[in-house]
Amino acid sequence: MTKIIIDSALTNLVPTFKIGIIHYTKITVGESPQMIKGRTRLYQENLYLELQEQPVTERPGIKEWRTIWKVLGGDQNRYRHSAESLMRRIVKQNYLTPFHSAVDLNNFFSLQYEIPIGIYDANLVEGDITIALGYEETGYEGLNGRYNKLKNIAYSKDAKGAFGSPFVDSKRTAVTEETTDAIQLFYLRPSFSEEESIALLNAAGKMFSQIHGGDYRIAFITKDHSQVEV
Repeated sequence: MTKIIIDSALTNLVPTFKIGIIHYTKITVGESPQMIKGRTRLYQENLYLELQEQPVTERPGIKEWRTIWKVLGGDQNRYRHSAESLMRRIVKQNYLTPFHSAVDLNNFFSLQYEIPIGIYDANLVEGDITIALGYEETGYEGLNGRYNKLKNIAYSKDAKGAFGSPFVDSKRTAVTEETTDAIQLFYLRPSFSEEESIALLNAAGKMFSQIHGGDYRIAFITKDHSQVEV
């Protein structure tokens, strides 16, 4: 069992800060089925049309997370959260290309729910996980190919150090086609109720498991329920 904890440094600044968690076991990651590829492409094309009428920063989820970024002390224009970065690509018709089934679905969920989401190989995570607020020395080699500093940005860490954030994830714990167990962290909108959060996580977990097989378990952590075991 892995314990996941939310640090009070985050919930003191944003009392309604909440993290959704899905733990997948016995999954098979591979090339995305054509149905997922087609659905993701169509979703992006429809989203592109919507974004001609409503700017990215006015989308409810994007706007809410930009506000959180600012409250935490991060530069929301220099270090955009991942959901906003994905949408800005779509505005330019720089549509996402398929990578593998886990990453493709993770990106789809992020666009659909307008929130940052990270997915990690559970067997590459060492010990318990803490969601904390980054400081001057916090950072890692990211999937974007460079070293990323996470000062004033929420991030996840294990016994070896930082490995994920709503900005960009690290190479160290990245999901590959060899992954059989994964942990998905949803940076839920603070305005979501408990019922909305549970419904979102169950919908995502069900869809992910339909593609990858295996089992899943959902949980979430908040200021008043600051740790859980998965």
